[in-house]
Amino acid sequence: MTEQVTDQLAILGHPQRISVFRMLMRRFPDSVPAGEVAAELDIKASTLSNYLNALQRSGLVKQERLGTSLLYSIEMKNVQQMLDYLIVDCCRGRPDICMPFAQGNETMTDRKYNVLFLCVGNSARSIFAESLLRSLGGERFNVYSAGTQPTSELNPFAVQVLGDKGHDTSVLRSKHMSEFAAPGAPEMDFVFTVCNQAANEECPAWEGQPISGHWGMPDPVKAHGTDAEKSLAFQNAYGALKRRIEAFTSLPVESLDRIALQSAVDEIGRTSAEDMK
Repeated sequence: MTEQVTDQLAILGHPQRISVFRMLMRRFPDSVPAGEVAAELDIKASTLSNYLNALQRSGLVKQERLGTSLLYSIEMKNVQQMLDYLIVDCCRGRPDICMPFAQGNETMTDRKYNVLFLCVGNSARSIFAESLLRSLGGERFNVYSAGTQPTSELNPFAVQVLGDKGHDTSVLRSKHMSEFAAPGAPEMDFVFTVCNQAANEECPAWEGQPISGHWGMPDPVKAHGTDAEKSLAFQNAYGALKRRIEAFTSLPVESLDRIALQSAVDEIGRTSAEDMK
């Protein structure tokens, strides 16, 4: 085990290899095309191939083929074994050393939970998610949304869909995620990214170590065609997010420990947007 972990740490010791690893971690449980990784991190395809091969050999990343594309994702079991070796074996799980890592068996307390949804523009998908959880979650959640590069206004097709579904759009606005990382901001219990680009970006470390999830789906703002075809794309995005929010609100948050909650959140993310329609 020592030799395996030593090899894994040596591979992660390279600044660009660890950047690839970190991006795939942010996208977990997604499988990400190599081309997207290369474009996002501005790495040449041939160079990235060498990095991914090294990460595969170490057991931290796995590869699958979809048609002519090669997709990569984190081999989470092996990552957890590496961390267990470092945290549990090496420091014997001492709370004074290992905190905040030693939180896995704690359950969430019986209170109102703060939830933040992130996308790039904060004009459609994260706005849908905010509105849906506010409607479906009853009094269990305080719900927020933000963007990594927010637009100046909400998308009119998104506003129309929300209005047609009976949501109050007067409380919505596009805002930057820095509002929720500033002093005095509410401490989040859950942070979800609902678009791949937002998940790809380096985000601040959130206070309180919220449970995080990636529920990426196609951006309806990029839909082409007639207004009717564009409207349909927004309807589909709303429907897919509704299924995920319904699955989330059905979780017994108060009785699950962090590990079980994280697993449940990841499982919701594994369901494709197409399956959620």
